[in-house]
Amino acid sequence: MSGSFVEAFARHAADRPGAAALVWEDRPVGYGELYALACRARAQVEAAVPDDGRPVGLRVRKSPETVALVLGCLLAGRSFLLPSHELPDAPFGELVRQAGCSAVLSTQPGELVDVVVDPHTGPAAPAGHPGGGPGGLPLPRRTAGDAPGFLLTTSGSTGLPKIVPLPYGAVTRFSVWVGETFRVGPGTAVLNYAPLNFDISLLDVWSTLACGGTAVLVDPERATVPRHLREQIVRHRVRVVQGVPLLFRLLLETAAEQGPLEGPEHVVFAGDAMPGRLLDELPRLLPEARWYNNYGCTETNNSFLHEVDRTLPVTAPLPIGRPLPGVEWLITGGDGRALHGPGSGELLVSTPFQTAGYANAASGERFGPHPDGVAGRVYYRTGDLATREADGTVRLVGRRDFLVKVRGFQVSTQSVEDVLLEHPEVVEAAVVALPDPVAGHRLHARIRLTGPGAAGVLALRQHCAQRSARAAVPAVIETVREPLPRTSTGKVDRNRIREQLLAAGG
Repeated sequence: MSGSFVEAFARHAADRPGAAALVWEDRPVGYGELYALACRARAQVEAAVPDDGRPVGLRVRKSPETVALVLGCLLAGRSFLLPSHELPDAPFGELVRQAGCSAVLSTQPGELVDVVVDPHTGPAAPAGHPGGGPGGLPLPRRTAGDAPGFLLTTSGSTGLPKIVPLPYGAVTRFSVWVGETFRVGPGTAVLNYAPLNFDISLLDVWSTLACGGTAVLVDPERATVPRHLREQIVRHRVRVVQGVPLLFRLLLETAAEQGPLEGPEHVVFAGDAMPGRLLDELPRLLPEARWYNNYGCTETNNSFLHEVDRTLPVTAPLPIGRPLPGVEWLITGGDGRALHGPGSGELLVSTPFQTAGYANAASGERFGPHPDGVAGRVYYRTGDLATREADGTVRLVGRRDFLVKVRGFQVSTQSVEDVLLEHPEVVEAAVVALPDPVAGHRLHARIRLTGPGAAGVLALRQHCAQRSARAAVPAVIETVREPLPRTSTGKVDRNRIREQLLAAGG
């Protein structure tokens, strides 16, 4: 891929204007059409916000018009803040302030929106703007590889989200890897299940467009409808499917009546660990596809990839696999130095796709040199605890954030969730630690069962006691009928559950 990922998209628009770039609600949007929409969005952005030295904020929901607005910013060489559209007004406004945004743009009017961009109207370029691009439209502005483009945000699990600027060069290098690894090219349909602010959309949408493929956008309003999800994959001949465990759990609901999905060639697990029982059931949905466990963070993008050997028993947790080309990594021991053999500790990574640091928070605690003083790379402290086994296999064992003390014993709430999910009647599980004046913390588990009365609390407690130390058995096991709350990226929202319990005096 010569030039940036934005220039690659423009070349596909010139060479194959009628080829589908997007599919939205079963309507294809051609590369030429999308490029024209993006150029109109670019013209409106440049006219309304002439200051190109500051980022713009985007308050948007997923749609072709939103994709065109993002591309319009990229064509203009503008950096842009892209938080979750579900973020409330107060934290969104604070992020806009901290990022130094010159204005907030949207394709729809709203309380905090300064400029409404309509890619379907207006000229494709201001008067006197040089053409030369597809259909005589403007070419993308040349941008330095280290200049920031996307300003994504972390999940905000510990407060206000951190702003993560990703340089153009980092996204371009990642797009090259996507095309080579998953054979994404002209005619390749890729399912985009995640929201556009989620970093895994860098593969689903932006790398797909850079490679000339077709991004099949899932409407967030129907993202939990199993039949709709399956129809999108079958109807549009999707070959690459990436998603959080929730996506595959929903698709499995269709397998009993409609059988396996035979179209996908590459299936990528991302965003959260795949539960063991879900892995056990997945062969009846995706018997022929190649399965991958993808590991990465917003700050570093993808770091590791593990292809599951389907000829061997598949057990959870899956290994995180091998580092991507150009990635360096290490695990620190108890003394903070790098381990050089089997052992456990915090995982540190350095990738060709990572940010240089946060835009609105101190970076020194998370970004730094090799702990042993080896010069040349900046490493990111992931906060993930990992184990390297004697054969070199690396597995995640939990988050530092999930480690709590219960009666003096260190417990991982994530591990307790994994134990609960091993029970055949448990569909979803969330375990949160609540303050306790005697024990330090007490564990509260909220679970959803396969049906009313499927398993009693006593049986669930015995299930945990047979597999865990006493301190890791939840003090309270609460069963609910409704699905557990989810974040905008599809993960179980443990923070919301914890806040609900604290507000109720739990």
